[in-house]
Amino acid sequence: MNGSFRILFNGSAVPFADIPQVDPVPFLQNILDAIDRGRRVVSYFGIPGAAETTLVCVLADKTEGRLGVTRTVTREDRLPTLALLCPQLQLFEREIAEQCGLTFDDHPWFKPVRFHRPFVPGRDAWNRPADVPLKVGVMDYYQVAGDEVHEVAVGPVHAGIIEPGHFRFQCHGEEVFHLEISLGYQHRGVEAGLPGGPHPRTFQQMETVAGDTTIGHGQAYCMVLEALGGIKVPPRAEVLRGIALELERLANHTGDLGAIAGDVGYLPTASFCGRIRGDFLNMTAVLCGSRFGRGLLTPGGTIFDLTADHRDDLLKRLAAARRDLTDAVELLWSTPSVMGRLEGTGAVSREFAVKLGLVGPAARACGVKRDVRLDYPFGIFRMTHLPVATAFHGDVCARTMIRWQEAQKSMDFIEEQLQHLPAGDHRAKAAPCAGRHLAVALTEGWRGEICHVAITDDEGRFARYKIVDPSFHNWQGLAMALRGEQISDFPLCNKSFNLSYCGFDL
Repeated sequence: MNGSFRILFNGSAVPFADIPQVDPVPFLQNILDAIDRGRRVVSYFGIPGAAETTLVCVLADKTEGRLGVTRTVTREDRLPTLALLCPQLQLFEREIAEQCGLTFDDHPWFKPVRFHRPFVPGRDAWNRPADVPLKVGVMDYYQVAGDEVHEVAVGPVHAGIIEPGHFRFQCHGEEVFHLEISLGYQHRGVEAGLPGGPHPRTFQQMETVAGDTTIGHGQAYCMVLEALGGIKVPPRAEVLRGIALELERLANHTGDLGAIAGDVGYLPTASFCGRIRGDFLNMTAVLCGSRFGRGLLTPGGTIFDLTADHRDDLLKRLAAARRDLTDAVELLWSTPSVMGRLEGTGAVSREFAVKLGLVGPAARACGVKRDVRLDYPFGIFRMTHLPVATAFHGDVCARTMIRWQEAQKSMDFIEEQLQHLPAGDHRAKAAPCAGRHLAVALTEGWRGEICHVAITDDEGRFARYKIVDPSFHNWQGLAMALRGEQISDFPLCNKSFNLSYCGFDL
């Protein structure tokens, strides 16, 4: 990256004044140039002011294992779009428009993301009347014209007990030409409520950004505060955090393996995995009393330590769960009718995965070797590296196989760390956040890359806190997976991605 970027490493903080500020046009060009050289946008957001908007962009450089940050300030209410040249930016630009009131000229599909009012009243990018309540999902949808082309709308209320989301298909017969996904029904105003923090309840909010990713988001938040406070986390705490993160991955991957089996009507694996998922959740409860890991993490380390008896108990539980999960999943690979449904269904090419900026298992299933634990290591992963599993077909079968391969690596990791748990303290003393600094933290949640960025004011309070859940990157991948598929394949494709609605609707 050139001199227009401030270079930093994952989990570090820099003075905000040290981040180069360039004019808007060079700012946009620098982003495009960096992407052309193989960099990827991990966070891009605005800080609205009374008369101006500050834009901040964080890009990842995998070859160097570093991050680059740049910024600009604009007093205009319009900017040219980059989405036509770089599709991974289209959703970031729409989010900035909704939060800050900026209009991106020539954006290919310029419309709201979460259907809320801008952070600064009176700066609405779509000039919506301030006295008219906003209705989620009420907007124009892309339409395909032609004889016998029909439209199918699904949701936001679904038959199952799931979160609300609207899916609109353009079909010819059973073939899907286009799928458009509209979310926002779970918008809770999380980001809008974070400035002025950390508040007493901020950590609890972070644990519920996506309820099934408590450890992933909780650790990212801890890393931000530790970077801002100059806190060094003890080795024992880093190991405990790593174990909790991999248990969270195991529980969710196991649940997904069972759910995918259920969606193709294969009940043995579906039934077994439902129970085994509970075994992994119960292991997390051994760590802290919560099956979802609530209350385990704290800035500086962990709240709970692990006794020798609990360690031995976890090793026994892990060995039993490994045997059961192996037996359950092997049934999938040895059943031709199951493989016939998984193979070739909902394929996404490597080219599209790169263009859309997919992360996590969805990217790795397309042959994109992208994993924060390897590329930008944090915590215990600075010392112990997990092999990254990749596949190349990008279909449901590949996304299923990636989950199983990652589950095996996670079980190996947990067993090794439990057997060699370092001695010492499990928590360091907390410290106040530095003022006028920017901190960036990436973690590898079970869905993929999680990014937290904090900018503090003079007193060390949050002036802006930006969260990017992996689902923010990957919902576009689901839409692409349905192109040319049968509409009846949607539940299976949807489950193979298993994205978060609330993690997206911040």
